[in-house]
Amino acid sequence: MNPKFSDMPDIAVEFLNYMLTIQNKSEKTVSEYHYDLRTFFRYIKVIKHNADEDKFNELPVNDITINDIKSIDLTDLYSFMAYTSRERRNSAVTRARKIACLKSFYKYLHTKVKLIDYNPAAELESPKIVKRLPKYLKLDESITLLQSVNGKKNVARDYAILVLFLNCGLRLSELVGINVNDIRGDILTVVGKGNKERTIYLNKACQDAISAYMAERAKLKAIKDPKALFISERKTRISPKTVQYLVKKYIKVAGLDPDKYSTHKLRHTAATLMYKHGKVDIRALQAILGHESVATTEIYTHIDEDQLRNAVNNNPLSSIKPNNKA
Repeated sequence: MNPKFSDMPDIAVEFLNYMLTIQNKSEKTVSEYHYDLRTFFRYIKVIKHNADEDKFNELPVNDITINDIKSIDLTDLYSFMAYTSRERRNSAVTRARKIACLKSFYKYLHTKVKLIDYNPAAELESPKIVKRLPKYLKLDESITLLQSVNGKKNVARDYAILVLFLNCGLRLSELVGINVNDIRGDILTVVGKGNKERTIYLNKACQDAISAYMAERAKLKAIKDPKALFISERKTRISPKTVQYLVKKYIKVAGLDPDKYSTHKLRHTAATLMYKHGKVDIRALQAILGHESVATTEIYTHIDEDQLRNAVNNNPLSSIKPNNKA
């Protein structure tokens, strides 16, 4: 049994391991499903076994049985979603994830291990999620951010990190996971969501920044993780938290809002700049970013303020003046 799932009933442990090993879901996704199922099972104990709701977060769930799970119908599932919205203040995005978890769990029970004859989650609808335009740095702001890197320590490293974020659109996990041997000339291989490998071609700015950093890295002694590209002060692979900290630091130095921009916003920035200034085809952008669906990539094809302003100004009626004749 996976020790991470020791608080769950056996059938849930089997499902979570199935998602990890067969469906190849990321550990982060399965960890979220673990949390969602535990919340769901606690809700079952409240409505089916009259457990004390005041102690909701302390209720054990490893005694939940398949009969408990079978007792749930579609109405119960919608009642659970109402509870997560009303009592737990879950956002639409979080509720949508819980629904995806429940749909996967009941589908597993129904079609894979055939422990239930009826799948109540099959008709469960997900809440509508309002899509917002991603926040991103404009070209001049991106240049200012890169030029803000200075100091006595780790300048080459930090600059290389920002250059890779802004040119390649890497996820945070992808950047910290880069090994030295993942780079071959102008080719970088990264491991993205679902442990899927993809190839990213490094432009001159990336190659120059990495070369400068590697020259500094070669001077480091007693590196504890020699495979890792980016090394921390402790001579180990740099952590996501450290990268987030240094990005926020330079965003602040650049005179930008550290509460508005983050490592993921740099990914948005790279995608937007490639699409707007590089005239990158949407399918090519999908491959660069490692999106499973092109629909995800389409959020970066948003129209910016300048385009909207130009569209109105270029209307053929924009120069027509009123006829002042009496």
